Amino acid sequence: MIEAHQKNWAGNITYQATERHFPTTTEQAQQLVRDSKMVKAVGSRHSFNTVADCSDTHISLQQMKDVVKLDTDNNTVTVQGGITYGELSIYLHANGYALHNLASLPHISVVGAVMTGTHGSGEANGNLSTAVSALEFVNGTGDVVQVSRADTEHFDGMVVSLGALGIVTQITLDIQPTYDVRQDVYLNMPFEQVYANFDAIQSSAYSVSLFTRWEDDTVSQVWVKSKADTDFTLGDGFYGASRSPMQVSPVGEDLIGNTTEQLGAIGAWHDRLPHFRMEFTPSHGDEIQAEYFVPREQAIPAMQAINSLHAEITPLLHVTEIRTMTGDTLWLSPAYGRDSVAFHFTWKPMWEELQPVLTKIQSVLAPYAVRPHWGKVYSISAEDVIAQYPRFEDFQQLVAEHDPHGKFRNPFLMNYLG
Repeated sequence: MIEAHQKNWAGNITYQATERHFPTTTEQAQQLVRDSKMVKAVGSRHSFNTVADCSDTHISLQQMKDVVKLDTDNNTVTVQGGITYGELSIYLHANGYALHNLASLPHISVVGAVMTGTHGSGEANGNLSTAVSALEFVNGTGDVVQVSRADTEHFDGMVVSLGALGIVTQITLDIQPTYDVRQDVYLNMPFEQVYANFDAIQSSAYSVSLFTRWEDDTVSQVWVKSKADTDFTLGDGFYGASRSPMQVSPVGEDLIGNTTEQLGAIGAWHDRLPHFRMEFTPSHGDEIQAEYFVPREQAIPAMQAINSLHAEITPLLHVTEIRTMTGDTLWLSPAYGRDSVAFHFTWKPMWEELQPVLTKIQSVLAPYAVRPHWGKVYSISAEDVIAQYPRFEDFQQLVAEHDPHGKFRNPFLMNYLG
């Protein structure tokens, strides 16, 4: 046991837990849950709000990160709850396998990303949670629960669960044969081209991300990730943007060395799908992140609404990333029931100045059925968030069943669950 009160990755949250434990077995995790008044799992600490906060006991599974089983007959891999995407990716690639997608950062824990509906990019790619085919977790009574996609009608409600059902000790993911990816970056795409050709731009490759600071009439960088076994047809020009002749970073020249290789160089999927390399400190660190999801068909009016606030946004912003994903059936996924576009803001650590700007962004996005990322900062009311999730009452019933005494209900969850 280690005294806690540690901070999250960016330093904008100080956790209230008085104890932090590092079990090495599921049985130890069970006992910790039974002995605790309030308990939460903490992963790679990449949440920017209090979703993982706790006033009593934090459980970190960072000593439980083994690969339990590589099932080549069913194309799945089962891992312990403390493994990160970077660690898992290296193992899978060495054994000839891959995941369907990755987030910008390979440093984040698999379970933490799944629990909050975190995503990669790509018109035809579901978020990271859609790869989950089975879970093992310790519930609020200290019992081990094992569920799979095939054997329970409530499985879709258990995947993106915000840690409200228990401590996930094992997770099983769908895998596929390994593949290579080519990464190219294009510079200074006019917004008028983005508005006129957004569908074509986003469908031009396996994964496409647009980066902008909203400071002029252009998207400063377009990151295009193409599977190497497909014909690469983009030229030096791409909807008014020009191919970058040098390595770039979306968050500043001082971090170019932290980014994954570009310039059309082909590499393994796990060395190209993330924006940042595993062996370096990712992104800025001294930042605050917010992210908002709207239906895919509302991408252009939502983008224009945000752009109308550019004078207030730009001075506080490192960068905004715009990317798309396909819809899914996971009850609390931000992409539940609809193809989606995500607007991800990496802000400078200027919280006082930022709060009124976030309120304005949320206000202009409200007409587009906006859903915030569960692990980022936002001030949308619980009632308005719940209204965007048709299965939320069903999820509340799952929580009541698996955590009858409210051991996992920190103030963040109490705001939604009562």
